[in-house]
Amino acid sequence: MKRELALEFARVTEAAALAAHKWVGRGKKEAADQAGVDAMRTMLNRLAIDGEIVIGEGEIDEAPMLYIGEKVGRAYSKEDEENDGQTVFSEVDIAVDPVEGTRMTAQGQANAITVLAVGKKGSFLKAPDMYMEKLIVGPEAKGKIDLSKPLIDNINAVAKALNKSLSELMIVILDKPRHTQIIKDLQALGIKVYALPDGDVAGSILTCMIDSDVDMLYGIGGAPEGVISAAVIRALGGDMQARLKLRSEVKGISVENDKISNFEKARCEAQGLKIGEILKLEDLASSDEIIFSATGITGGDLLEGVKRKGSIARTQTLVVRGRSKTVRYINSIHNLDFKDERIIHLVK
Repeated sequence: MKRELALEFARVTEAAALAAHKWVGRGKKEAADQAGVDAMRTMLNRLAIDGEIVIGEGEIDEAPMLYIGEKVGRAYSKEDEENDGQTVFSEVDIAVDPVEGTRMTAQGQANAITVLAVGKKGSFLKAPDMYMEKLIVGPEAKGKIDLSKPLIDNINAVAKALNKSLSELMIVILDKPRHTQIIKDLQALGIKVYALPDGDVAGSILTCMIDSDVDMLYGIGGAPEGVISAAVIRALGGDMQARLKLRSEVKGISVENDKISNFEKARCEAQGLKIGEILKLEDLASSDEIIFSATGITGGDLLEGVKRKGSIARTQTLVVRGRSKTVRYINSIHNLDFKDERIIHLVK
């Protein structure tokens, strides 16, 4: 993928972050999510790409969210080439999370971001919207994880690879009831646990960042977020293993959970996926030719959040190009009075 395309996709996540930021601290997570979706869709449809959403927010009947199978982009014309030199982009698969951390946005909490990963056709596992168990490490521990083994065996292997004692390790885990006992057990061993309320994509990225203390991420979260994480982890040179989990396995047996689990089983069978089978990084993201972009909505460990005074706003965006393993932080100043009229109502 060409270098200049990274900036085009950075503009997409910037617009989504600016739109969602209007809802920070207002207690309305659905409104924040919708604002991010609307801005992201608008910006994607301005690009001269033949794109398909393969990781999104549900099916077509759940529109107006960016749904799985939705086509985005517009036809490339001679006028583009003559007027602005925009590069033709071939067929691409797109994985999106317009607001990663809707609850954190609604409550004004840290680490809410908007994310997008783009790869050539067939790059990403088309995972159903269900639970996924994830184990993620940075480049120094690549090849040292095995989800078929107990968690403590993996922790010891990672500690050895990093030349750290258990008391020096930092592990990210979502602060959910399903992880309560695991967190207690790890802390009893002297391991530092960074318990995030939501947002394991940001936590995943922290395992690979040079200025982060995070060594590993473990836990059960969303499968769509897992595929997005895999895209950026591959681009950053880290490692990941995962396996799909039924709702009844995670949330307990009940009539409603069993009904949803049966639907999940059918979806997996239709897509040729086996529940509980270990998925390696290359199964989740099969190509290095990836562009990943994330923009902060609220400030956190990974990115600064949107800062705004009147019609002037500042954003910080992380852009990763998989082929070159290049990581860039883009700090942008936006004058919202001069935004394109097609998106100005979304961000002001």
